[in-house]
Amino acid sequence: MFLLRRTFTLTFSAQSLRRCHHHRHPVSPVNPDHLLRVCTILYQQQNSPESRLASKLASCEFQLTHEFFLQVCNKFPYSWRPVYRFFLYTRSLPHFNHTPISFNKTLHVIGQSRNIDLFWDLLNDMARRRFVNPKTFLIALRTLGGARELKKCVEFFHLMNSNGCEYNLGTLNMVVEAMCKSKLVDEAKFVAFKLRECVRLDGVTYKHLVKGFCEKGDLVEASKIWNLMEDEGFQPHVEAVEAMMETFFKVNQYGEALRLFETMRFKRMDELGGSTYGLVIRWLCKKGMMSHAREVFDEMRERGVRVENSILGDVVYGLLVRRRVREAYGVVEGIAVPDLSVYHGLMKGLLRLRRAGEATQVFREMIRRGCEPTMHTYVMLLQGHLGRRGRKGPDPLVNFDTIFVGGMVKAGRSREANKYVERVMNRGMEVPRFDYNKFLHYFSNEEGVHMFEEVGKKLREVGLVDLADILERYGQKMATRDRRRNRTPITQDTQAV
Repeated sequence: MFLLRRTFTLTFSAQSLRRCHHHRHPVSPVNPDHLLRVCTILYQQQNSPESRLASKLASCEFQLTHEFFLQVCNKFPYSWRPVYRFFLYTRSLPHFNHTPISFNKTLHVIGQSRNIDLFWDLLNDMARRRFVNPKTFLIALRTLGGARELKKCVEFFHLMNSNGCEYNLGTLNMVVEAMCKSKLVDEAKFVAFKLRECVRLDGVTYKHLVKGFCEKGDLVEASKIWNLMEDEGFQPHVEAVEAMMETFFKVNQYGEALRLFETMRFKRMDELGGSTYGLVIRWLCKKGMMSHAREVFDEMRERGVRVENSILGDVVYGLLVRRRVREAYGVVEGIAVPDLSVYHGLMKGLLRLRRAGEATQVFREMIRRGCEPTMHTYVMLLQGHLGRRGRKGPDPLVNFDTIFVGGMVKAGRSREANKYVERVMNRGMEVPRFDYNKFLHYFSNEEGVHMFEEVGKKLREVGLVDLADILERYGQKMATRDRRRNRTPITQDTQAV
């Protein structure tokens, strides 16, 4: 158990983020023939002497604009040499001036190719020219952090400070947030703590670090950051509280999560909103703790907090988990305009009760009301009818192996099909699990339209009407726009599988 100490309320003013100004250049159209010619020369002559490359480029007689330069960079997203050599060539031209945008674009390509030495040299050049802006900070710290160049991450801030871009809390928070979102939370923590002598961390910094470690699943480190934030006298942001609660729920520590929620209700009731209530209700419904979920739901409505359809979908699923089917349908009928989250909660609950036919009927009703299913809808229904491992159909000519495994082979994915067959043959050591998501993705094209039409006809012949409707509808979704516009409505057949 990781116990979180209570904190006192502390308000702090947000630091303004320093932004560097740059000139805006009008976007001019790029000649695709010239672009292709220049990119071809850059690729073929990337190892040639400087004079030869310059003469080849000069013979193209292309119109060099900032948009043209950016388009060239886009053609080589992971290859630094052609881009950097073109960058050097353009710097030698008297009529063309680079901007922070073009510098950042070059810097991004070099960073993607992990040429750290050249990347660092270009950063120093940008610092001397005062071309550094917030985008530069993001590119620099993501690249250096991803390459585990932690000393250079800290040194970059010192470099910027010595070139007129002073230490700034807003910039540091922006960088920490971006690094945490890029799954570089350990690197973000290192940078933030190393700069504490220059920039005093605030509650926003700790919030990003707590959320980053929670998303990583490191509850121990998240708790340490939380307690350190408490020692510094900062009150946890609501987003950090929600991140900790969700992590506690995920590791099945419901008591700790609910204790944290009760602390929020006792001390900071005014800050509780729909996101916090929705988080608690969703996990309580997943656990089947409907009495507690109902208390939270009632409190939410009494306080006038808007109840989203996603929360109602979680309530519907929770009721079905407890086999309170009539109540679940009552909640759905009371919703004026049910959306996909409500239908998903209803279908997911019915599938858990092994009522796949009824879930398919909900699928038909959802489409009839104009609510379009997603890939998750189809995968959920297929798993409900066939199971995660797949199963044999009643007809030897129309069964799981011939449709799904055979379909993988037809799509040119023989390797995936072989892996599944090997798992089936080796059931004692490996669980044979079929990836419906990949299967549907492989046939998300015009070929899939015809394939699913043929499969639907065969399934209907052997009485598998529900599966036929699901696959045929998916095939229609993958059709071209004209074919989707003229597609026939799904059949209202309720025949059980």
